[in-house]
Amino acid sequence: MRVKICGITNLGDALTAIECGADALGFVFYEKSPRYISPKDAKTIIDKLPPFVEKVGLFVNLDADKINSACKEASITLAQIHFEADKSFLNSIDIASLQVVRAKCSKDVHLYEDEYRLVDAYCEAYGGVGKRLNLEWFEGIDCSKIILAGGLTPQNVEEVKRYGFYAVDVSSGVELSKGKKDKQKIENFISNAKSI
Repeated sequence: MRVKICGITNLGDALTAIECGADALGFVFYEKSPRYISPKDAKTIIDKLPPFVEKVGLFVNLDADKINSACKEASITLAQIHFEADKSFLNSIDIASLQVVRAKCSKDVHLYEDEYRLVDAYCEAYGGVGKRLNLEWFEGIDCSKIILAGGLTPQNVEEVKRYGFYAVDVSSGVELSKGKKDKQKIENFISNAKSI
């Protein structure tokens, strides 16, 4: 199972995540988030990363031009869209994009089911609040295109492996404090997620 470590704010945490086996790093370009990073600061981190790591930009309620500008400035490789966006909007983004489903009920996990999408628990705030989804919602459905987020920790990530998710996404579950990661938690999370 692939792993994304989100809410990266410094080079040390980025390199730790990669050394521990992360497949993707998330950078939050949402100014109201305690994990916010500017595209310019993200670029200084991304420039020092090894190849073959996905660099994901998280966006909330921005127009396509601003998303494209931030992605270009920071060398982002995937735009994660945390708001309702139609096909024409997504097609106007210059790089690959990933739609986020903020699930309130079981039927929400079926949204965009023909596409890769990130499914997170609905909450008023955006990202990294540690709220878990009801795993029963995923019983008996094809989860191979779902990236699961919301309330994951090194202790509970093994519970989700039987569903066959494409990937898991964690932020607050591997932190010392908002925006600062814990090396041991990252190591344990990735090890537990990827163990057979």
